[in-house]
Amino acid sequence: MPEAASAQPTRAIDGVSEFDRDTAVTRREPGVYDIDLSAGWTIINAVNGGYLLAVLGRALADALPHPDPFTVSAHYLTASQPGPAVVRTETVRTGRTLSTGQASLFQLDEQGQEVERIRVLASYGDLDSLPEDVRTTAKPPAMPPMEQCFGPEDGPAPVDGSTAITERLMLKLDPSTLGWALGQPSGKGEIRGWFGLADGRDPDPFSLLLAVDALPPTAFDLGLSGWVPTVELTVHVRCRPAPGPLRVSITTRNLAGGFLEEDAEVWDSDDRLVAQSRQLARARLA
Repeated sequence: MPEAASAQPTRAIDGVSEFDRDTAVTRREPGVYDIDLSAGWTIINAVNGGYLLAVLGRALADALPHPDPFTVSAHYLTASQPGPAVVRTETVRTGRTLSTGQASLFQLDEQGQEVERIRVLASYGDLDSLPEDVRTTAKPPAMPPMEQCFGPEDGPAPVDGSTAITERLMLKLDPSTLGWALGQPSGKGEIRGWFGLADGRDPDPFSLLLAVDALPPTAFDLGLSGWVPTVELTVHVRCRPAPGPLRVSITTRNLAGGFLEEDAEVWDSDDRLVAQSRQLARARLA
């Protein structure tokens, strides 16, 4: 059983978590939602892909008859910017145990033309209705206790590529996967760490959509630097996470043609595999 998370700065206002506040969408009419994308979830100048997935996930949860994301597949078409956005949803199919919908997020460009930023296809269900039978060979990642791991605040200078989003997260990375921060990447393509929200909010299915895309990219451990934009990201939510910090393990086995995959596993405080993901990302080779 992992140790409890240390106390974190409180960012909640009137009892509402910053994550909940910044991912909340306002229904304008059936299937159309407004949101102001917060600059607090940016990496360099672009809005984080996991945060965007949570935004669209909340819109689909309102639009579909089932409450929880089971599988979400997103294609990132253009980089999203902080500011006003519109989410449009469509119900594809509804059934007794699963419903499927699609959603797209749009913003206006400099000429006032609407541009699609991200498109999602997702199936939703009720995680509380799933049977408890588990048969798996997967094991939680072997990681040091949280107090023996390191976050952006532990370095002499901000980690290259990290920006506003790090202030909203509790990240403590496994030292064995941090050689890149010292100019000594291992070349294995592995990043592991403890994850939570800085205001202490417990994880739920929507924060899992953020967790799979919140750690530094494995490209850093491969000796690369700079932005690693996501092309496609698929997340499977396996069960509702228990309260407490999460452990996230991300690996890359193949970089070819300027693209790499990242496979992520997310484990909760009860040692359960609560989410898995795979994404294809573009790597800058020079």
